[in-house]
Amino acid sequence: MAQIVLFHSAYGLRPAVHAAADRLRAAGHRVHTPDLYDGRTFDDVEEGMAYKEELTNDELLRRGVTAVAPLLAADGPDGPGLVYAGFSLGGAVAQNLALADDRALGLLLLHGTSDIRDDASTAVPVQLHVAEPDPFESEDWLNAWYLRMTKAGADVEVHRYHGAGHLYTDPDLPDHDAEAAGRTWAAALAFLADLDG
Repeated sequence: MAQIVLFHSAYGLRPAVHAAADRLRAAGHRVHTPDLYDGRTFDDVEEGMAYKEELTNDELLRRGVTAVAPLLAADGPDGPGLVYAGFSLGGAVAQNLALADDRALGLLLLHGTSDIRDDASTAVPVQLHVAEPDPFESEDWLNAWYLRMTKAGADVEVHRYHGAGHLYTDPDLPDHDAEAAGRTWAAALAFLADLDG
């Protein structure tokens, strides 16, 4: 059983995030779903991104740090650590937090990544699920991201889903692709089970 922090996308903490958390809990994991948007949700990605820009990346990261701090403190300095996970924008937040946490157990990225500093160093196992093509995660970007993440020392596994929309795991969005979502969750649960075992 892993302790997972699952961050929402630019749409906010929507029902699909709660459903994903319930899916992970049904597999025996403890899951936390911080609300980085203070209760605001959006039906339109442009509106969600505009709100994200209003908050700023630094503020989102600060909110992410604030959300995980009590979990890390409760486990103590010798505790088992956290698995960081997130959808799209939430994946970027999760990645930044995982790379800053030398006790991170894993990083599960759904539809999104973030830039990596040149001096980054980590041994965290990483699983990325992304549409192919993806308007927010270009082929060139993903290739560079993969090279920089492996250079940092991460064990990276990438799953691509041809023809799926960007946020294809969210059944309430036009991007939804049930077949791709099913394969994603099967692989993600296996990844988490390996971290636990």
